[in-house]
Amino acid sequence: MTEPATGEAIQLEPLVERILAGNPSPFTYTGTETYLVGTSDLAVIDPGPDLPSHVDAILRAIAGRRVRAILCTHTHRDHSPASRAVRAATGAPIIGCAPLALDDDGPRADAAFDRDYAPDRVLGDGEQVAGDGWTLAAVATPGHTSNHLCFALEESGALFTGDHVMGWSTSVIAPPDGDMAAYMASLDKLLGRSDRVYYPAHGDPVDKPQRLVRGMMGHRKQREGQILRLLGQQPGEIPAMVEQMYAGLDPRLFGAAGRSVLAHLIDLRQRGIVVEQDGGAWRLA
Repeated sequence: MTEPATGEAIQLEPLVERILAGNPSPFTYTGTETYLVGTSDLAVIDPGPDLPSHVDAILRAIAGRRVRAILCTHTHRDHSPASRAVRAATGAPIIGCAPLALDDDGPRADAAFDRDYAPDRVLGDGEQVAGDGWTLAAVATPGHTSNHLCFALEESGALFTGDHVMGWSTSVIAPPDGDMAAYMASLDKLLGRSDRVYYPAHGDPVDKPQRLVRGMMGHRKQREGQILRLLGQQPGEIPAMVEQMYAGLDPRLFGAAGRSVLAHLIDLRQRGIVVEQDGGAWRLA
């Protein structure tokens, strides 16, 4: 697809418009993508960072239509902070994921939690929000964060995947809240669905979603295999494993890669396959 224009509302299908926020980074790609669902009345999915220019773009695209719900997939600060400004402007309730704010010393500036997120209603798995001609159902997909939800548009077969499945890269799984076992189970859950297209919060739409999910699961299993081969040679620490596993990686992503390796190691430890030694080295059990 062509490079999206920041702040421009793009019609993707009859019930779906997309607006790109001006927050590009090594972790957000071209920026966070906010979606408007509906025609005469709307849902706003992932209103994004609290940038005045982005809030203004959302309100321009709403164009006076009634907003029934502001939906957030999770509470990283590139996804939910603008929910307050949109609620103030439209009177619509904030609905979707549960509040979650953790102290995290990780390397991702974009991944700090939105401590002020305050939903009017939390959706459980399968619960719905509806408007004129549209119905959105929550699909619980923990892993990237423990509170992550996707939203299924029942009328068109589209799934809004937030950061669980992105259109440009795999998701960062960063402990303590990111959980590799939960992430893999959530991917397997999507394999059991028949969604037509994915609309991620970062990157292009995914028009062959089952193939992508199978590839993502295979990629994670490949990473796990790399870790086990390295530890089969000798005990190792995470920075050294990252250097060997991620040749040519952008140095800005080195810390995030380490967090994903840690997530794999925690999963392997829980399965009794590896153990952590004093001093931070890991070895096979």
